[in-house]
Amino acid sequence: SYLVPAIPNLIREMSNESDTALFLKSLQDPDIIERVRVTIKNAHVFKLPPRQTVSVGWRGADWKEKVWQGTVKVVERSDITAVLLVDKTKGSIFAVCPVREGSVDRCVDSSRYFVLRIE
Repeated sequence: SYLVPAIPNLIREMSNESDTALFLKSLQDPDIIERVRVTIKNAHVFKLPPRQTVSVGWRGADWKEKVWQGTVKVVERSDITAVLLVDKTKGSIFAVCPVREGSVDRCVDSSRYFVLRIE
């Protein structure tokens, strides 16, 4: 038997590009199949206040300063899955959050709210 390395992961390690950069670059390739897993219209993004303690988690009741409103899409392209924040009128991408360990956090006081780590 032969061990075949995961080529996309190997390319990612060799290029030192972030998952965000690789995802945005993949948008230019028409041969990559895109799968939209979910679309949430009229989503709100808030600037997060500092957490009181890490063990408590994020509380949606503390979020006051809205910074953006639009559409959230979970999209899979090649071997990268990302959460996209898309402007509802222009269709431009406001932010990209590749889905990986620690990139999405739940909110302790709501099942509808979640926190994305945008880099």
